[in-house]
Amino acid sequence: MSFFMVDNPSDLLDSVGKKLGPSDWMLVDQARINQFAEATGDHQWIHVNAEKAAEGPFGSTIAHGYLTLSLANFFLPQLLHVENISMGVNYGCNKVRFPAPLPVDSQIRGTGEIISVEEVKGGVQVVVRVSIEIKGESRPACVVDTVSRFYH
Repeated sequence: MSFFMVDNPSDLLDSVGKKLGPSDWMLVDQARINQFAEATGDHQWIHVNAEKAAEGPFGSTIAHGYLTLSLANFFLPQLLHVENISMGVNYGCNKVRFPAPLPVDSQIRGTGEIISVEEVKGGVQVVVRVSIEIKGESRPACVVDTVSRFYH
């Protein structure tokens, strides 16, 4: 794992274009997919019915798009660490895409790039484009422009 660390939020101001990561690999197994289905109420067969999904368009169950998106928040601290803050908050997302399905039992990891940084009242807002890569695949499962704020 390789993350970019700065001593305070203001140090991010000159970081536009900085490549981040990669993170460690993690497994997305059926148990995780089922837990997400339970938490969200999304029990569509392409996610939770292995037998039917094997005959479906993806050849196996696949992770929910929103599960994949939520894992950007798992990878972000592995990509970027800001010291000496009172708090950091997820402020939102600017753009989200799912270029490839994420098959069950895939290994994924996050990479990133700092797209923009600006001062906001009490801190700094940073947009990091997080790509969730699938081991052995050319297209990522998710690309999201995350917006975070780090307060002094």
